[in-house]
Amino acid sequence: MKAVELEKSYNPKDFEDRIYADWKEHGCFQPDTDAPGDPFTVVMPPPNVTGILHMGHALNNQLQDTLVRYHRMCGRPSLWVPGTDHAGIATQNVVERQLAANGLRRQDLGREKFVEETWKVKERHHATISKQLEKIGSSCDWTRERFTMDEGLSQAVRESFVTLYERGLIYKGNYLVNYCTHCGTALADDEVEYKNLPGKLYQVQYP
Repeated sequence: MKAVELEKSYNPKDFEDRIYADWKEHGCFQPDTDAPGDPFTVVMPPPNVTGILHMGHALNNQLQDTLVRYHRMCGRPSLWVPGTDHAGIATQNVVERQLAANGLRRQDLGREKFVEETWKVKERHHATISKQLEKIGSSCDWTRERFTMDEGLSQAVRESFVTLYERGLIYKGNYLVNYCTHCGTALADDEVEYKNLPGKLYQVQYP
């Protein structure tokens, strides 16, 4: 038998890309729907396309990957669905900051051009995020990758809202809401950053 000389240090670039590509080519991450056992499915909490992944994402996805791989090795048909989130106003703000760096406002571009620039940011960050997930070995079924503004998902959201409304679980009314004068739209509570400021409280006594 010919002796194999091992390298003094491990270089992941020499192995990991090739091995991951081999996994994908042979469908190792795609569940066998005919396999016995209860299916195990995880839908990845989709990272926002406002930027690239950070260490928190890496930790979170490795925990999910560990669970999926464990159940897959136990013989259960296991599916991990990858995807990204459009992030709404947060992504709009990213684009506006990029425009501001060039001395522009979204109003200078007009609606159609601004939306076009937003999609460019989405495509760029989405590609980077997907590559990052592959680099850390995430065993996602990439044939089922989703984006929160895909037509199928948008249709599902509309149908869900109609169903909830018909059941009386959601309703329309007049309420106080958070409003952003810059964005020109209402904001959810978790999109608002609160700041404590000194002020005065006046009490008026009626006779």
